[in-house]
Amino acid sequence: MAVRRVRTTRVEVSADRGVFMISVAAELAEMHPQTLRMYETRGLITPKRSPKGTRLYSRADVDRLRRIQELTAEVGMNLAGVERVFELEGQLRSMARKVDALESRAAELTAEVERLEELRRELRAEIVPYVRGGELVARKDLERMRVRIERR
Repeated sequence: MAVRRVRTTRVEVSADRGVFMISVAAELAEMHPQTLRMYETRGLITPKRSPKGTRLYSRADVDRLRRIQELTAEVGMNLAGVERVFELEGQLRSMARKVDALESRAAELTAEVERLEELRRELRAEIVPYVRGGELVARKDLERMRVRIERR
């Protein structure tokens, strides 16, 4: 008896790529396909479209459908409330990205200020007032002048 080999290939699909037709997405989200159409009309979900116009739902779409289901069935929100929640969550994500960018920039500026402060300290140590003319002279040059004066 021959042994039959079965090849299994795992395909990774990005979360936002539309791969599920409406019937499969509805089944995964545990709702009627007509409900998905209604959510699309309300703007709660925007499935991708195939070249022929067939709705294609992604894993992210199915997760969003499950979230709508949770908010309406378990929390008791109406669809207007769900729309507002999604709107506020989008604003929160946007603001979080802005805060991250600002924190990153603040860290860069802090490092630059520290670098400039160190440079200022180094320059201050190098420059000393010259008593005769009131000019600023580098410390090493002042030392050379003192050696010349002492030799005289």
